[in-house]
Amino acid sequence: MFARHPSMIRAARLALALAAAGLTPLAARAGGPEVEVEAAVDALTRAILEADRSALNDLVLDGLSYGHSSGAVQDKAAFVEALASGRSRFPSISLSNRTASVVGDAAIVRHVFDGETVANGKSAPVHIGVLQVWHREAGRWRLLARQAFKL
Repeated sequence: MFARHPSMIRAARLALALAAAGLTPLAARAGGPEVEVEAAVDALTRAILEADRSALNDLVLDGLSYGHSSGAVQDKAAFVEALASGRSRFPSISLSNRTASVVGDAAIVRHVFDGETVANGKSAPVHIGVLQVWHREAGRWRLLARQAFKL
């Protein structure tokens, strides 16, 4: 039986994210850090869809500021708990018009977020713009800030 070492789990998650994006690790290196950031965005999207507490905790920094288009702002604990508990869930998410730019250990990602949200038992469509700020820490990208806005 194999031990579940955190670095091996992170590497496996990155490999899965790259594979889902149709990339190999070599292609990711050839594409530069922007491709790595986009793989992290994809991993975060999957973690939100799956309400995966462990993945959400791994993908966001402790100082997270997560802004919603309603004006509500959550810290890391509130963001993770809302999704992991099922109070808020997303049956579907689609990201389009994505851009990623990297400056040193920071990355700015923009996209249009379309999907469906279910909160307090009520389903609603979502069509918003999103700005994310990612930070590279110990060789991996983690979300530092996110702000959604109405389109």
